Amino acid sequence: MRDKSVSVRGALIRDMIQDVTGTTFGRPIKTGEFRKNPVEPAWVCPAGYQYEIIEKDDFLMEYLRPEGVVTGRVILQLHGGGYIGPMKNIYRKFAVRYSKLSYGGDVLTVDYRVAPENPYPAALEDALAAYLWLVREKKYRPDMVVFAGDSAGGGLALALVMYLRDHRLPLPGGMILMSPWADLTCSGESYDSNYELDPLFGNTRESMLYDSAYIGEEDPKNPYLSPVFGNFRGLPPMLFQVGSLEMLLSDSLTAAEKAGKAGVRRRISVYEGMFHVFQMSMDLFPESREAWAEAGRFLQIIYHIRVKPDGVVVRKVKPRSGLRGFFQRLWADAEAEGDARVGAEKKEDGPVHARGGKKAGGGLMTKATRATRA
Repeated sequence: MRDKSVSVRGALIRDMIQDVTGTTFGRPIKTGEFRKNPVEPAWVCPAGYQYEIIEKDDFLMEYLRPEGVVTGRVILQLHGGGYIGPMKNIYRKFAVRYSKLSYGGDVLTVDYRVAPENPYPAALEDALAAYLWLVREKKYRPDMVVFAGDSAGGGLALALVMYLRDHRLPLPGGMILMSPWADLTCSGESYDSNYELDPLFGNTRESMLYDSAYIGEEDPKNPYLSPVFGNFRGLPPMLFQVGSLEMLLSDSLTAAEKAGKAGVRRRISVYEGMFHVFQMSMDLFPESREAWAEAGRFLQIIYHIRVKPDGVVVRKVKPRSGLRGFFQRLWADAEAEGDARVGAEKKEDGPVHARGGKKAGGGLMTKATRATRA
């Protein structure tokens, strides 16, 4: 499976995943059995950070802060894992990355309760409690909180922000959504069109996607379970990132389209030839590096961070590459409105396909440039 628009390393990792899921390991990977009780080495907090475990009544939270730095910025991270897997070390690495991308921001990662022991609404209740802990107990300004979630955590972030709006609670400043699982009915077009292409979940209906223990007795079309069926009116700016080969591609496309029609500022980037939450590769190949760089630029917009190319915080920033015009317009919006909650700008084109991919769908975003391949 080779694609000229995909980096050599990216294609290699993708094909390796497909090879592994084609063996006897494939079924426990796709059903989530390997995800339920991960065996990992102890995580060592890197130098320069304070790491604290916060015990709530029913769950734990992990609070990461740079030593000697107080910015007022915080990322609330909601991990993936199909609502059946607990926290993993990769999300602790994500937390460090988010702190660096936000120039010294704090990160609270929620190890929320999971199914089958704790079906809906347990995860949503825990995510809500974590957010209220930040804004009520720790006194972070709501507009200085950014939700970040991947897969189930991305869907949970969308469910949480809809819950906050519906209950007239203050909303966060923005959202970073990596391959969000936002449709637990699995009824989007890509669940069929990418059925044979998805290297992680493809070629079977016996997976955690189609047999979700989190739903319990609830209607899977409940927007707090499947946000694609919800109302996006009044929600904060959103950055969607998704791989073109994912069965979950429709989740992001549908959510981004509904957000745009509701007047929400949003950006969606479809990474050509990529798989589910490819950002876990961190800096291993170009597409993942590009996705993290994009997340960093989004955080700079939300938090009004101005940086020089060498990273010194200043008054202005000069965005790089083909996204220059896009981000310059966002800066202009932020200056004009004086509002920290400024995200991606609407365009009359298709969603971004990173690395020169073709556009899919209409009415979403602008074109992206191709980076040097590794």
